[in-house]
Amino acid sequence: MRLRLLPVLALFIAGPARAEPEPFRVDGLPRGEALSIRAEPDAGAEIVGEIPAGRRLLGFGCTNDTPSRTTWCRVKFGRSVGWARRRYLAPE
Repeated sequence: MRLRLLPVLALFIAGPARAEPEPFRVDGLPRGEALSIRAEPDAGAEIVGEIPAGRRLLGFGCTNDTPSRTTWCRVKFGRSVGWARRRYLAPE
């Protein structure tokens, strides 16, 4: 019986990074600035890419379970996959 429940539990444990893709647009940055995509949901994490203001990207769920308690979303832009601050993402 326990083994049959494991696949069902995995669906609930998967978390926000496995959510359905949601389109966003980068908004709210100063003119000429780009939004950093980071390896972890933390402002001090390695930058793995950048998204120019006004460009579209895909989001895969957000969380505020971070050291800073700010909300970050799992995103994909081109070949870059990582985390971006939610405050700069406008739903499309």
